[in-house]
Amino acid sequence: MRESGILMPVSSLPGPYGIGCFGTEAETFVDFLAAAGQKIWQILPLSPTGYGDSPYQSCSAFAGNPYFIDLDALKAEGLLTAAQLKAESWGEDPLQVDYGTLYTSRYKILRAAYAAWRRQCEGLHGCAHYYPDAYYAFTLENESWLEDYALYMALKTANQMKSWTEWPRAYRMRDGHALAEFRAEHEEEIGFWKFLQYEFAIQWKKLKAYANAKGIQILGDIPIYVSADSVDAWVGGPLFELAADGSFARVAGCPPDYFSADGQLWGNPLYNWPYHRETGYAWWIERVRHALGIYDLLRIDHFRGFDTYWAIPAGSTTAKDGKWEIGPRMELFHALENALGKLPIIAEDLGDIVDSVRELLAESGFPGMKVLQFAFGGGDNEYLPHNHVRNSVVYPGTHDNTTLTAWWEIGASEKEKAMACAYLHLTPCHPTAKEVAAVKTDAARVALLRAALGSASERAIIPMADWLSLGEEGHLNTPGRLGGNWTWRAAEGFGTKKLAEEILGECEAVCRA
Repeated sequence: MRESGILMPVSSLPGPYGIGCFGTEAETFVDFLAAAGQKIWQILPLSPTGYGDSPYQSCSAFAGNPYFIDLDALKAEGLLTAAQLKAESWGEDPLQVDYGTLYTSRYKILRAAYAAWRRQCEGLHGCAHYYPDAYYAFTLENESWLEDYALYMALKTANQMKSWTEWPRAYRMRDGHALAEFRAEHEEEIGFWKFLQYEFAIQWKKLKAYANAKGIQILGDIPIYVSADSVDAWVGGPLFELAADGSFARVAGCPPDYFSADGQLWGNPLYNWPYHRETGYAWWIERVRHALGIYDLLRIDHFRGFDTYWAIPAGSTTAKDGKWEIGPRMELFHALENALGKLPIIAEDLGDIVDSVRELLAESGFPGMKVLQFAFGGGDNEYLPHNHVRNSVVYPGTHDNTTLTAWWEIGASEKEKAMACAYLHLTPCHPTAKEVAAVKTDAARVALLRAALGSASERAIIPMADWLSLGEEGHLNTPGRLGGNWTWRAAEGFGTKKLAEEILGECEAVCRA
């Protein structure tokens, strides 16, 4: 079945509190998707943002982002007042996430909500240690990661949010006696971080159920790696490549490519794949099981890293010093399927792709990705629409690309634009520079969207910013750039009835609605 969907981060939804969340605006967007004939809502990772405000550098591979908790829902529960919400600053520009302001105001409000919730719990039972049955059920179901996460965040708070590698040695090395003492002395702080995950889970489950009832599947996203500054790295030990002193021996990144002449130095710890093999890939099974409990479909970022991965010596200043190592390949996916059944995974197979990666993708059976912004550099490459295969997902661009409008106006070379003009029949087959320059930006945008939707790929995912004809302001992330990423928010009322009808018509024309 041919399907289409829209890529729209939760953070990019409009709303009054500085960042998109699981509230009314999210349900309104689901209604818009349904009216537009869409079957998929693709989001970015729901995990807490970390270094560079990135959802791909999170403090936890399992936790949800507290920023996405709907504050109006907490107000409806009697945990917050309108006056409390009005008193806080949420940023000056409603079309940009101000993460610095958000960090201060959001956690202040969430702590107030937690205090009110504790008073409610105590009032219901007359006991300071009483919690609702639903809360106990949540903590029990998620005990394998929640206990470590809440302790980690309480320790991080007590240590001025420094990386765990800078904590006092007893905490850094997870001394049992020191941690037991800390737990006893910081019970309320640990409880706060559990409460946030409880509220996140309740609200996300409700929103996902609303989307599923409308025929919309949620396509989630998990990074291949965890952050060095994360609870996963703190407790992981032998899960990662370690030096003799317990520090990380090598870190992740990618070699020079389309996005960066120096490559990308991500800094994530690398997996100790022999250890994972010995454990039957137990940690990966738990991670993917958890993700599939949150999402209907799952995109795994940097799929090529399961075939061969770029290993950079710790302490390097660029990614150029790395080398390729062999990953777990199909052994990992066989273990996952044996434990979890058929996996609804989409493989992000972009970057420097060699034959062994293509072979792994074919053997896995997972659909790969086709990106139109990579199609027009010359030659009969795999991203040109006539080369797309059914078992794939086509995108005009991903969250790492700029929008189609900005690509046409400032990103594409003259050679790319000339080839696109000829391929999309916007000009004669061998256009002059003058003929290319005469092509209107919006005509090119529409032609590229129609090329994506008309592709043989089973699924087509269009970034919301492309449907809205946005320029560089809608660009979510520039790889290798620190600051200014992940901030775009849509304007109030962006999902109009007229736009839904336009999208529906375009999708119906190519049998995707």
